[in-house]
Amino acid sequence: MKLAQLSARMAAPIAALVVAGLTATACAPESSDNSGGKDEKSGTLRVWLFQEVGNAPKEKVVDRVVTAFEKSHEGTKVDVQYIPVETRAEKIKAAFNDPKSAPDLIEYGNTDTAGYVKDGGLADVTEEFTDWSESKDTDPTAKQSVTVDGKIYGAPYFVGVRALYYRTDIFDELGLDVPKTQDELISTAKEIRQAKPDLYGLAVGGAYTYGAMPFIWANGGEIAQGKGGSYASTIDAPQAQKGIKAYTSLFGDDNCPADKCAGMGGNDTVTAFASGKAGMAIGGDFSHAAIEAGKVKGKYAVVPLPGVKSGDIAPAFAGGNNLGVLNSTSHRTLAVDLMEQLAGKKTQGALFDAMGFLPTFTDVRQDVAKREPFVEPFVKTLGAGAKFVPASPAWSQIDASLVLPTMFQEVVSGRKNVAAASKDAAKKMNAAFSSAG
Repeated sequence: MKLAQLSARMAAPIAALVVAGLTATACAPESSDNSGGKDEKSGTLRVWLFQEVGNAPKEKVVDRVVTAFEKSHEGTKVDVQYIPVETRAEKIKAAFNDPKSAPDLIEYGNTDTAGYVKDGGLADVTEEFTDWSESKDTDPTAKQSVTVDGKIYGAPYFVGVRALYYRTDIFDELGLDVPKTQDELISTAKEIRQAKPDLYGLAVGGAYTYGAMPFIWANGGEIAQGKGGSYASTIDAPQAQKGIKAYTSLFGDDNCPADKCAGMGGNDTVTAFASGKAGMAIGGDFSHAAIEAGKVKGKYAVVPLPGVKSGDIAPAFAGGNNLGVLNSTSHRTLAVDLMEQLAGKKTQGALFDAMGFLPTFTDVRQDVAKREPFVEPFVKTLGAGAKFVPASPAWSQIDASLVLPTMFQEVVSGRKNVAAASKDAAKKMNAAFSSAG
């Protein structure tokens, strides 16, 4: 199995796709159905998928699906283009602005759903998704990532979550137990640092939003509450503040010095662990290849990130990508059918084997976990209940404006206390929610 492709794509699933969401939101028209009511049952279907680092394995899986689809749909051809991730924003903007040149089906980042729906770019496929026999096994959080105000705008394609990587050799040398609670995680990190001052106990980053959020969620906090245009930030609520305090307590000379760690993102923390500079790190299933290629190969293990109580698993952010039919398609029925074939159980299983993409179907995920042991802690994490970002078009603005990283960095630098920093972050978030309408 080839997992190297995942590191560039999934290490920061939000940041990697923010530009597309921002550009589309700023420039695309708010339209509904641009197809002119056409639903042609033959012709050419245009599909845009993301180009991976080392795209050949993905292409082979997709080619098999396309060949079978064309055979079962007489007079239909499928034209698949793999678009560079770096320039996808311009292409998606152009697609929304010029329906005549737009594809029928696209792959997109799951945090962009709400923004693309607001732009009128994605078709409402609630009825078809509900009638799809395989959809009943879709992970609830993955389904949430294609849902806006109760309507479904695509099919989940793959998902990625984070768990706790730890150095088995260091734990054995120091006689440490694997942490079972959040408090134990923090104390263990500091114990490693004290015994080995050349290491970070737990590598953390002030710019690592999705490494920090499990601490907030585990303490009962939320990013925001509401739906549609009525979201309001709750990042300054008492439960959220408790989680912020827990996470920011890891920045200091007794674990991860603020002057070195405040600016670190998720990739930086994984790199620190892979290079042997940390006793623990919060990394994704998509981080596996990078860590296997590092100095700690054969000297680490992975468990779900512990929650507040012993036996609890801290909720993780569910990153990943979706497939969606464009509103402007004149081949709606065919496009939905192909979407279901590309995002179906058989294809997701094949994509896991080819690329390491974690399936969004609970039964398929259990199957791959039996075949590939490294997946098990991530499957357990998903099974315990992962979390998603607010389904608001404002999220791209909030994320791109670094609202939450700024909050964490203000706290760890000592410029503001948790109450003041979280209150300021809530104000910025609410301004974004209001402007998104």
